[in-house]
Amino acid sequence: MTDPSHAGSLLTIDVAAIVANWRLISQGVTPAEAAAVVKADSYGLGAEHIAPALAAAGCKTFVVATLDEGIALRSVVPAAVILVLNGPFPGTEAEFAAHSLVPVLNSLGQITAWANFAKAGSGAPAAAIHIDTGMNRLGLDEAELDRLAARPSVLAGVRPILALSHLACADERNNPMNEEQHMLFTRLAARLPAMPLSLSASSGCFLGRNYHFDLVRPGAALYGINPTPDRPNPMAQVVRLQGKILQVRDVDSPRSVGYGATYRVTGPGRIATVAVGYADGWFRSLGNRGHGMIGGVKVPLVGRVSMDLACFDVSAVPPSQAHPGALIDLIDPDFTVDDAAADAGTIGYEILTALGRRHHRRWLTGAEEAQT
Repeated sequence: MTDPSHAGSLLTIDVAAIVANWRLISQGVTPAEAAAVVKADSYGLGAEHIAPALAAAGCKTFVVATLDEGIALRSVVPAAVILVLNGPFPGTEAEFAAHSLVPVLNSLGQITAWANFAKAGSGAPAAAIHIDTGMNRLGLDEAELDRLAARPSVLAGVRPILALSHLACADERNNPMNEEQHMLFTRLAARLPAMPLSLSASSGCFLGRNYHFDLVRPGAALYGINPTPDRPNPMAQVVRLQGKILQVRDVDSPRSVGYGATYRVTGPGRIATVAVGYADGWFRSLGNRGHGMIGGVKVPLVGRVSMDLACFDVSAVPPSQAHPGALIDLIDPDFTVDDAAADAGTIGYEILTALGRRHHRRWLTGAEEAQT
């Protein structure tokens, strides 16, 4: 547990906003079901706090990437369906069964191993089948799907309850690959026994009803990342990251700031050193590109981001607002995760999942506040 008086930064996660985002998507895709993707510890924001709130709001299906994530999640959402995207490594089938986890079977090898495990009378739960429609990462291609369809006894042993695929370019709504994948998924899924279908993650939820099928799998959108980059963000902001100022220094030319002297002062001003660095998930690429906010004033990040520290030019901010112990907003409703990602030359997903463990964390539920 991080003592807030000891920590150099404060990360506030609005769980109520996450629930509101899930409800917005759920209402928008009805009658399809909206699952919640909580892999990577809910994109780094704390699945143990977030998943129970989503379950209480009516979410029945959760999606993780790994077996260990599924086992951890089972303890906090005991009645939910939990899909594990990576499927089982050889020899882990019994652990899936012991925790009632639904593996997403991505290859003929995984399917055969799961069918054999189920055939042995081991109490295997049902599974999902992954169809590759163009990502060329995981899943069965058309030839492999034909081989599977020709073996009905194997399919019967697997007891599939869902067939899914994944859109490559859903955040580009006019990209023709969306429709190509939609058509291919529809055609290939028809070769399997009738079962629920799932194609869309966050951005796919906004491509229209044809893309919803029976289940959608929003993840990033739940956490405030814009699923429609060419339009205003329909999602509520979820995260606020604030760093503590350690020291404010009066500077003048020809002084420089930080490693490598990549920033040189051009006139009288003030530099605030903040207790956040790349060990905390504040990317090194933000050096001389990033920004923060103090009292509604945008302050530029100057010099390189180091492991534990970043420096900001606070010359435009009154000393009463920029002093040791004061907070600078690094992510807030006016300077979002997507804004920070644009400065860093990356995407919001990477910003969220990189946020380190040294931040003092608060989860706001609307009714009570949890801290760690």
